[in-house]
Amino acid sequence: MFVNLTDVLINEGQTVSEQVEAELTQVSVNGEAFRVIHKSPLRFTFTNTGKGRARIEGSGTLIFAARCDRCLKPVEEKLELDFNREVFAPDRIGDSSEVRDDQRFMAGCQLDVEDLLKNEIVINWPMKILCKPGCKGMCLRCGKDLNTGTCGCDTFVPDPRMAVIKDIFDANKEV
Repeated sequence: MFVNLTDVLINEGQTVSEQVEAELTQVSVNGEAFRVIHKSPLRFTFTNTGKGRARIEGSGTLIFAARCDRCLKPVEEKLELDFNREVFAPDRIGDSSEVRDDQRFMAGCQLDVEDLLKNEIVINWPMKILCKPGCKGMCLRCGKDLNTGTCGCDTFVPDPRMAVIKDIFDANKEV
């Protein structure tokens, strides 16, 4: 979906508020696709900040279907988005590559809401998605969910500094 910003970019001091329904149904983050379960309408405020310049302020809420990073249970991840960007009219961009990189979601004087939204999702994506803060994950040997109880597997991890001595003893063992 595109929003025309021509009036805001041309008229100094103009402010326009708009509510936009996102058409996003899934998003890819770190090579994995996440389905959008719920999305609130995005609220935008476009403000002219000078000749050919505008500030985009917006907010919205998205809920994604994901999996816990430790135990792989299905989780609904809520993402609150609040963003503040400055954009320029096409004739004001010039040769600055820094400005051009930040304007990927602009097509002339049109704001591509989906591209902006995808960019903000990637920026605000959590480092880890957990089913609960104290998730214990899965047993590395048998795969049992450790949130439901212990599995009985041997969890002894030998000290890696003693590996050389262990190799000496293993070499002298009679078969």
